[in-house]
Amino acid sequence: MAKSTGIDCMKKNAVFIFSENQLGYKFSDTHPFNQKRLTLTVDLLKEMNALSSSEIVAPRIATDEELSLVHDPSYIDIVKKASLETGDTSKYESYGIGTEDTPIFPHMHEASASLVGGTLTAVDYVMEGKSTHAINLGGGLHHGFKGRASGFCVYNDSSVAIKYMQEKFNARVLYIDTDAHHGDGVQWSFYDDPNVCTISIHETGRYLFPGTGNITERGTAEGYGTSFNFPIDAFTEDESFLDIYRTSFTEIVEWFKPDVILSQNGADAHYFDPLTHLYGTMNIYREIPKLAHELAHKYCDGRWIAVGGGGYDIWRVVPRAWSLLWMEMNDIQSPTGDLPKTWIEKWSPESPVPFIPTWMDPHPLYEPIPRKIEIMEKNKQMLDKALYQLRSQKSYKDID
Repeated sequence: MAKSTGIDCMKKNAVFIFSENQLGYKFSDTHPFNQKRLTLTVDLLKEMNALSSSEIVAPRIATDEELSLVHDPSYIDIVKKASLETGDTSKYESYGIGTEDTPIFPHMHEASASLVGGTLTAVDYVMEGKSTHAINLGGGLHHGFKGRASGFCVYNDSSVAIKYMQEKFNARVLYIDTDAHHGDGVQWSFYDDPNVCTISIHETGRYLFPGTGNITERGTAEGYGTSFNFPIDAFTEDESFLDIYRTSFTEIVEWFKPDVILSQNGADAHYFDPLTHLYGTMNIYREIPKLAHELAHKYCDGRWIAVGGGGYDIWRVVPRAWSLLWMEMNDIQSPTGDLPKTWIEKWSPESPVPFIPTWMDPHPLYEPIPRKIEIMEKNKQMLDKALYQLRSQKSYKDID
């Protein structure tokens, strides 16, 4: 990997990539993908005195050349044309845009390129040694494909960022995705690449979009064995989720030995999320970044880039989850008491649901799951199957 060009004495611990321009990625007032969650998160962090103006860095807009690291130039041109469309949009549906999931909106190309540019800005800060960690919560659009939009994602910022890190910094990249939906776009972008390892922990595709992410999706050609999927059962709770996360992440990082970790931090595995069927609580969003932080320092000299992703309860879940992520990244002790009253009073008139007034969720948050033991056992069997080949390789090396 290329050496850092930063000056250690001037290096920041972490930077927060954000500007109001990121709010322009907006499909409609009723679409579930709502970037107001960025505003809510930033405001909550400021109320906690956990985010200062000196830590905020404005994102740049990704160039066409950078987007073309992953996306077909012809597709980029289609997105530009669709961004100006005022008539019939059905002609764009074969490209995944103009659909119910990913409708066309004005300046769609510019808004999408800005989210990609935000992740590239985060990459440059970390890989050039200007900061140890960086976060772009406007990113994490993991369903975008080479020539097609999918699942609310026009361009795939994580895929572009990984390819960018490979070409500019010769980096060996580990991507871990804890969104409730399978990180399909990133996986397929590097399915045959032995220098990119993708990990996705998601609700099984039997019930949820995009329907992929089986344990048998392991990569192909030279990349075989570098794609890991952990499809968990519907109604999975914290204990089982975190067991799979900690076990898989730790074993895979130790084996792959990356130069940098890129984590996608969708916040839609929570019980309140309206689009998924998992039963996570805020506890998983306190624990997920802790391990990513620890492993980044153990194996990658601290290099850790985090992006956002899904999360459709923008009032009760996403601001708390993403604030905990930034606090961990910036070495701020995780809060456990009440949320700031000023923040709740400011935003509660707009919220269609009552706020949870505390950082952690009340207990119990829901009725007991009748199949709890069965679900945990099923998930454990899946985990063992998904890691079987990796563990077998390790056993053979130990014998040698």
